[in-house]
Amino acid sequence: MQRGSDRLSVHRDDEMKHELQELLRSGHPTRTEEWHDPEPTADDDPALWAGPVLPTPWSAGSVASVRYELGRILGRTAFPARAAELIDDLRSRHAPDTLVEPLRRLPRSARYANAQELAEAVVRAEGSA
Repeated sequence: MQRGSDRLSVHRDDEMKHELQELLRSGHPTRTEEWHDPEPTADDDPALWAGPVLPTPWSAGSVASVRYELGRILGRTAFPARAAELIDDLRSRHAPDTLVEPLRRLPRSARYANAQELAEAVVRAEGSA
């Protein structure tokens, strides 16, 4: 005889799984209290409906916010590098287009030693565009 912490028999456990199987597959909430369920997305808000809204890091014109985003994705191993190498690295790490596209406007011959230099160049290029 098994003396575990099971409150139900194996047969009753299988019976309960069978009873809940259709409910779990339905895709509908399984809770009885409505306040437990997450709020659905708004149908008339396409930006939120399509996925997370990612503001451009330089929308505030802050070098610190651009440096943070670039450093977070690229890390230290990507530097020193040219803009084309960094674009390839960002693409391989699935960076958002809002972060990759401004690097295309940077001079091809310039070499960046760290995320700070790259962020300053990006903000300067975006300010003059």
